[in-house]
Amino acid sequence: MLKIIFLLLMSGGIPVAIAMAGSSLIYILWSGNLPPFVVIHRMVSGIDSFPLLAVPFFILAGNLMNNAGITNRIYNYALALVGWMKGGLGHVNVVGSVVFAGMSGTAIADAAGLGTIEIKAMTDHGYSKEFAVGVTAASATLGPIIPPSLPFVIYGMMANVSVGALFLAGILPGVLMGGLMMLTVAFFAHRNGWGADVRFEWPRVIKALAETLVVAGWPVLLWLAITQLDFPPRTTVVAGIVVLFAADRLFKFQAVLPIMTPVLLIGGMTTGIFTPTEGAIAACLWAMVLGFAWYRTLNWKMFVKVCLDTVETTATVLFIVAAASIFGWMLTATGVTAAISAWVLGFTKEAWVFLLLANLLMLFVGCFLEPTAAITILVPILVPICQQLGIDLVHFGLVMVLNLMIGLLHPPMGLVLFVLARVAKLSVERTTIAILPWLFPLLGSLLVITYFPKLVLWLPKAFY
Repeated sequence: MLKIIFLLLMSGGIPVAIAMAGSSLIYILWSGNLPPFVVIHRMVSGIDSFPLLAVPFFILAGNLMNNAGITNRIYNYALALVGWMKGGLGHVNVVGSVVFAGMSGTAIADAAGLGTIEIKAMTDHGYSKEFAVGVTAASATLGPIIPPSLPFVIYGMMANVSVGALFLAGILPGVLMGGLMMLTVAFFAHRNGWGADVRFEWPRVIKALAETLVVAGWPVLLWLAITQLDFPPRTTVVAGIVVLFAADRLFKFQAVLPIMTPVLLIGGMTTGIFTPTEGAIAACLWAMVLGFAWYRTLNWKMFVKVCLDTVETTATVLFIVAAASIFGWMLTATGVTAAISAWVLGFTKEAWVFLLLANLLMLFVGCFLEPTAAITILVPILVPICQQLGIDLVHFGLVMVLNLMIGLLHPPMGLVLFVLARVAKLSVERTTIAILPWLFPLLGSLLVITYFPKLVLWLPKAFY
């Protein structure tokens, strides 16, 4: 009965959060077994969670980076690094998204922020608008895979999994996805005879490589100083940050300091300096220092607007989580999750078959539900089956999030699809067709990530 009421409300065009809370309330009133106040109680307790405090701060950090002119710096860095390749701006699009993913945590922010710059630049250089939209849409899915990631925070809270482990698990799959997308760009460039978009100049390339080495080498040097030379951790990190700012001023780097956001975040969590929630606050402070004091591209009027946008987005996300909490609790209380689990385990006890079926289900659900809502509905149903089949929940979390990110690219509810259609001023139909070729690298990545869990779990097991 609960499922029927929910589907009826959804088919009537009611927003998913209201449909989940409303169907739970209607079922309670109809059954008469529980007081209606249970709905409010379960919704409040569903968001009364310390890990969920990370959500508004990660949203704020992404908005601050987006409004502080950081996107232009990331674009220029990527242009210097790979713009000289054949199909240059396509590669720039992918590399820029890899970098921006380490700050925004959402696919929508990537598509709306960096995507606006990338699509305009590509069309100005003679690329078809469809190709520009396709590569931008595909690369936007990297946002929630490379840490930090809002869907990982929601999944970690729902499945009782370490958010830090989920963040580490997303690094290598994110690199794999970026590599496959760049191979796809190279294929189109070879087939269409595209050349480079900027001249190959050694000084420009060397400077971009130097920035990359600084980002990669800085945490290694700090780790060696702390572990091998027994330097005090906090003092060493502070001194390292001071040196980093001095080097940025001396060499006039494009994007070293913004790229350091995920490095500081992951480093702080793995060394125990702060929790994921405290890391989200640290990311906000880092963004404010860069925007207000270092680059001076933020002012108080912009800051107030960013805060209001953050409040609006946070309210939407947490309302979905609250509504899904009562709905998930009702699914468990009415035996729906147990019945689904028994049916699946009666059909197959092979983990690889379940993962195949789960992928198909999540790809389908992702076309109709926003990722936060889909995670909160699917976790109570699928996680118990994973536990019985011995599937690692960190691995399954990455599989789930990637499936739902691919769903963002498709009608009827694909948010990235609609954002890019508006940015590029294309019809939804033409945007959908433009995205279709990019499903091959995305589905290829999904296949590898699903059936080669060592790729996902190597870093989490090394640090946790």
